[in-house]
Amino acid sequence: MAKLKDKVKTALDENRMLVLVVQVLVGFQCKGVFEPGFDRLPVSSQWLKLAAFFLLLLSLALLLTTASYHRIVEDGEDTLEFHRVVTHIMELALIPFAIGLAVDFYIPVAKLLGKTGGVLTALMTAACAFFFWYGIEAWRRRQDAQKRTEVQSNMKDEPHESTPLKNKIEQVLTEGRVVLPGTQALLGFQLITFLTDSFEKLPRSSQLLHLASLLLIAFSAILLMTPPAYHRLVEQGEDTPHFHRLASRFVVSAMIPLALGIATEFYIVAMKITESTAFSVGFSIVVVAMFFGFWFAFPLMRARHQPGIIVSHAH
Repeated sequence: MAKLKDKVKTALDENRMLVLVVQVLVGFQCKGVFEPGFDRLPVSSQWLKLAAFFLLLLSLALLLTTASYHRIVEDGEDTLEFHRVVTHIMELALIPFAIGLAVDFYIPVAKLLGKTGGVLTALMTAACAFFFWYGIEAWRRRQDAQKRTEVQSNMKDEPHESTPLKNKIEQVLTEGRVVLPGTQALLGFQLITFLTDSFEKLPRSSQLLHLASLLLIAFSAILLMTPPAYHRLVEQGEDTPHFHRLASRFVVSAMIPLALGIATEFYIVAMKITESTAFSVGFSIVVVAMFFGFWFAFPLMRARHQPGIIVSHAH
């Protein structure tokens, strides 16, 4: 049976794999709206593109929750509860991702083969994703149900061991890597957007908002890149409690400008598609609330209900 710290590390690595795919697709969603071909799409397809964008953001919000949850609730400790949370989050995050991916496939296929072909392709894409991500696993879980119950029972009987500082630092840097690649990808796409023809046609207010979003994402990237620089220059690569606390704070803090930057970009995309200020502002507020709810409110609520953990960490 794998040790808990190894299971948590594997879960974080798997989470990072999913985040990399989702964040790159989010970047393409932002850029795609400014391509010349987007304006030639039917209005219904443009709205579907906006829906797919929102679904991918929901998946991203869920996946990045693991980083803030581990920092805020567990203070970097490896616990059975955190391992369960990571598992459930990935389980939930794949649902909007599968639907968003299917919607994204509908648009080009409908353009080439018509609406019927687009709908069939979208349904097949969703069915394929759900089969491989949930169907096989559900069947296997039923096969191993009794064995899994026995393993979990044995794990509960084992005393909880404090996570070594070395592992806690490895994990906080891994969680930084979970957030960073997508942040950098979004930064690249946003810089390219300034050079597109569609950007020139945007209202001045949207152009300035895009600049604000770019600066927020850049600030997030700077914060995320600070822990490794600090670890090399100040700590000389040594693992210290001070560095663990500092790295945790930087990873969590970087998620604030990231949320605001993505929500601002969502407003620009929504405004371009819907031309409705009220709708765009309303849905952007929903996006901000979604990010802050998953990344900060949920972990803080869980931390409040686990006072024993917080007290032990204070020592």
